[in-house]
Amino acid sequence: MHITSNIYDYQYEDIASLLSSWGEPDYRVIQVWKGLYQRFWSSPDEFTMLPKELRFKLFERFTTVNQENYLKSSFSYLHPIRMLKSNTGETSKVLFKLIDGKQVEAVLMRYKSRSTLCISTQAGCSLGCVFCATGQMGFQRHLTSGEIIGQVLFYARQLALEQEQVTNIVLMGMGEPFHNYDATMTAIARLNDPQGFNLGARRFTISTVGIVPGIRQFTKEHTQINLAISLHAADDTLRTQLLPINRKYPLDILFSACLEYIQVTHRRLSFEWALISGVNDMPEQAHLLVKILKSFRVDGSNLSHVNLIPLNPTQNYLGYAATHQNAIAFQEILVQAGIPCTIRLRRGIEIQAGCGQLAAEFIK
Repeated sequence: MHITSNIYDYQYEDIASLLSSWGEPDYRVIQVWKGLYQRFWSSPDEFTMLPKELRFKLFERFTTVNQENYLKSSFSYLHPIRMLKSNTGETSKVLFKLIDGKQVEAVLMRYKSRSTLCISTQAGCSLGCVFCATGQMGFQRHLTSGEIIGQVLFYARQLALEQEQVTNIVLMGMGEPFHNYDATMTAIARLNDPQGFNLGARRFTISTVGIVPGIRQFTKEHTQINLAISLHAADDTLRTQLLPINRKYPLDILFSACLEYIQVTHRRLSFEWALISGVNDMPEQAHLLVKILKSFRVDGSNLSHVNLIPLNPTQNYLGYAATHQNAIAFQEILVQAGIPCTIRLRRGIEIQAGCGQLAAEFIK
């Protein structure tokens, strides 16, 4: 096997430069680009409009297979090793093996009018959030932009077979996106490219556990990409117990960056809250959260939104999901204070759809 380059790590300009060095005309660049990102071709032999010599050059440069397997070659650096589907068929999860043997996961969640992907930005995670299976794994490495994109294109191919398409992408899978900032933003930019995958910026959501420098850098981008903060507690003592990163970026520092974000961008900011029975589902936490979020107003409108998500269980955390009754009570406190709040349905419990669960099981 020969180790080559990942074509999905290449910008349009990189492919243009490469094909120019091979003496190819300019129009070949857009043919390759659209083949990759609009037709979702994953093998050189699918590019039938290209000369055979060029297809073979692409094979040599960008595939990792034995030389005799040209007709079975693939550009993908992600190889699915386990695929699970929920009982309803609405949620499916894939565990991928990367070229170096590391594993990452991606999840497809189907709703009536949309197909949302939850994708990973790292193999493992260094932040150690106590209820997260990925955090329990520890950090392995960052993904490249091409490995992030590869998760999306895998599902785009699957959906295209059913005359459907990816409508939304959330970077809430394995890893902390703002610890892999450049690769994350590069991947989104490439998927947003009008000449390529062409998914609108507002169709993306980045979720961060609260990496303040990343939030401040993201604010300066003035992008239309949505931002979500993985919060889970409204006082420092409890949040530090659940999310150790709170020691470095306590709530006053975190909320200062969040307020700056909405004041500069005038965009709504989402807060994710995993409801854990007897831990953070009490009225006291809801009232503390109201007190904080009342200041998130611009031009008379509250630009915060809270997503309540009953906890997905993991093997190494003893907590369990809040009751529906407690979730409703928590929501009512926020709504009565004028703060938009939604209770999200848990998806794919039976297929371990929580971040990192399949990969942790595989490693174990």
